[in-house]
Amino acid sequence: MDSMSDRPVLPTGDAPALANANAPHPQGTVLHGRYRLTDIVGRGGMGNVYRAEDLRLPGRLCAIKEVPPDPHLTVELRQQAHQQFLQEASILAQLDHPNLPKVSDFFSTDNRDYLVMDFVPGNDLKELLQASHERGEMLAEATVLGWATQIVDALSYLHRQSPPVVHRDIKPGNIKLTPDGRIKLVDFGLVKLLAPDDARTITVVQGRGTALYTPLEQYGGDSGHTDVRTDIYALGATFYHLLSDFPPPDAKSRFLNPRALRPLRNQNPDVSSHVAEAIEWAMEMHPDDRPQTIEQFAGALFGRQGRTRPAQPPTLADALRENRAVALLALALFIVAVLMTLL
Repeated sequence: MDSMSDRPVLPTGDAPALANANAPHPQGTVLHGRYRLTDIVGRGGMGNVYRAEDLRLPGRLCAIKEVPPDPHLTVELRQQAHQQFLQEASILAQLDHPNLPKVSDFFSTDNRDYLVMDFVPGNDLKELLQASHERGEMLAEATVLGWATQIVDALSYLHRQSPPVVHRDIKPGNIKLTPDGRIKLVDFGLVKLLAPDDARTITVVQGRGTALYTPLEQYGGDSGHTDVRTDIYALGATFYHLLSDFPPPDAKSRFLNPRALRPLRNQNPDVSSHVAEAIEWAMEMHPDDRPQTIEQFAGALFGRQGRTRPAQPPTLADALRENRAVALLALALFIVAVLMTLL
């Protein structure tokens, strides 16, 4: 890619110089001499998302994720964040999966980093859920499980990368259904790379996820220990919302009140028992109590295997029963030793 040559010279002044770094570009702006912005499709504190025309490939539409610098960071930390962005963007550009938008370019200009990917048409699952709600209907389990097959396949692909890629912001609004029925897991803005040396995440793009779908360990931000089980919790919370038409309580509320999460089948009796159990398993508060891989979660969700529970350490009574002969011999030797001492 030719984008590596566009590294910005970050300012050395105070943070106020970057205070307006997240102001959106006006329609018609051409970025990188190639991408004409036609619309802004997403706005937030962590950056904007634009729809753009690719001037080199007429007719091609792109989605461009903008990552502004954090004005609260020192110049040195902003430089480190920029270098980390280049590393992450390079890895994302190598991903190729039918349920992920293809990252085609990345560049930096005016102190902002940009990630270019395919524009995905269609509605996201949040919009489809809202439409179903307005009709007074519930999404059918078969429909949601059909989507789940594709989402699980995409996450399995991400988690198999070396190092694994963790999305960290799975929610209905970040899952789109294209007009031809294909699911796309979008918004790489919060992707994390899992550092292979200590199984912790290293970050490029700042972000905290969305509260309703965020497990407790992610509330620590970039210092929190997140791994593939973070995505499993968020996916379980997403399916809970889709099948119940009721947003799950956030993890902080559940920590304060363990009964805050109502059983899924209480919300929607039409949900199969194994589906409800799998989703509630994925939403366990402690990561060790969840499925440890997306494949394990899928096995439970689709009824191929039941929930596995962590092995409990044997009790003293269990140990004595399993080793009765050894225990009796030890007792006999102890009695002999006592008698010999007395004699």
